[in-house]
Amino acid sequence: MTSSHLSASSYSLPWVIFALAIGGFCIGTTEFVAMGLIQEIATDLSVSIPSAGYFITTYALGVTVGAPVLAILGAKLPRKSLLLGLMLFYGVANAVTALANSPETMLLSRFIAGLPHGAYFGFASLVAADLAGQHRRATAIAQVMMGLTIASVIGVPFATWLGQTYGWRAGFEFSAVIALITILAISFFVPRIQPHASASIRKEIAGFKNIHMWLTLAIGAIGFGGLFSVYSYASPILTEYTGANVKVVPFALAIFGVGMVLGGLVAGWLADKHLNKTIVGVLVSSAVAFIIAALSMTQVYSAIAALFLIGFTVTGLAGVLQIRLMDVAGESQALAASLNHSAFNVANALGAFLGGFVISHQMGWVAPVWVGLALSLSGLLLFKLALSVEARSV
Repeated sequence: MTSSHLSASSYSLPWVIFALAIGGFCIGTTEFVAMGLIQEIATDLSVSIPSAGYFITTYALGVTVGAPVLAILGAKLPRKSLLLGLMLFYGVANAVTALANSPETMLLSRFIAGLPHGAYFGFASLVAADLAGQHRRATAIAQVMMGLTIASVIGVPFATWLGQTYGWRAGFEFSAVIALITILAISFFVPRIQPHASASIRKEIAGFKNIHMWLTLAIGAIGFGGLFSVYSYASPILTEYTGANVKVVPFALAIFGVGMVLGGLVAGWLADKHLNKTIVGVLVSSAVAFIIAALSMTQVYSAIAALFLIGFTVTGLAGVLQIRLMDVAGESQALAASLNHSAFNVANALGAFLGGFVISHQMGWVAPVWVGLALSLSGLLLFKLALSVEARSV
């Protein structure tokens, strides 16, 4: 059953998007709160800040592994039941993270918690695009993704405050509660949608041979990494380099998140008009943003403005690449939609790793910002390559 088989009274698209976006809010809060509380986690588990960055990397690796596996296995399952199961898994896994008492158990729990992340966003995006229709799908997907970016404005600062006030574990307990709320919202508002009749595990697996899909995924895996090279270490950059009080960090992350919300919506709106030009615009503007940021971190107000600019420019890449993947994926829609979030969590892992690498090799606290510039420019080159390959294959 697709949207064409649903009566107009059987669902309300705004409420469907709202329910799906709550799940994005939950996932965004959980993913990014580990960055906001990196100092507290490092202290409690007796590891260095760069070593605590590996907890972020491990979560991202869980997303990378889980997304294709769960997308393929879920290809023939009813979308609503699948979304409910994925969110239940996510809530339980993050409740377990709150019980971690050693670096080893923390690493394992973060990997497990990452497994359903990509598949949730992938299937949520397919549901939103299916119900919204061809000419509003980019906007609908951007609105679903807005849950993730709103998490950066509200969820992450609040969870960071909880973690600073009551211990870092409270941040993950908060995420488990939001997962429960998501389950209730999906139960009430998302209609029962069967996968397309032609969907099959075999057709999803065939997507692994699609060069256009892999090039698009590579753009996200590289081009989005700069956001994480900065976001992962925003707290120590602000406190150690800019000289800000640690209490400023939640506010700074909220401003970062406002940029992400606005940037995602603007990019979605533009992508419904011209997809490829929007992708180029996102990558070029993000490169400019990193240059401005590298020169603006010496003073707290300009540093916060620079974080806003990075969030505004880079974040739009998520939704626009989701649409490009749907266009090039053929009959491997679930795999492509889910792998988009594997790609962005490769970017997460890569950004966090490279940011920690340059810091630990005494290149300075601003070095992760220059890493972001290099990754944005690399993503732009990859997109030019993808367009060239696409033109030759027509």
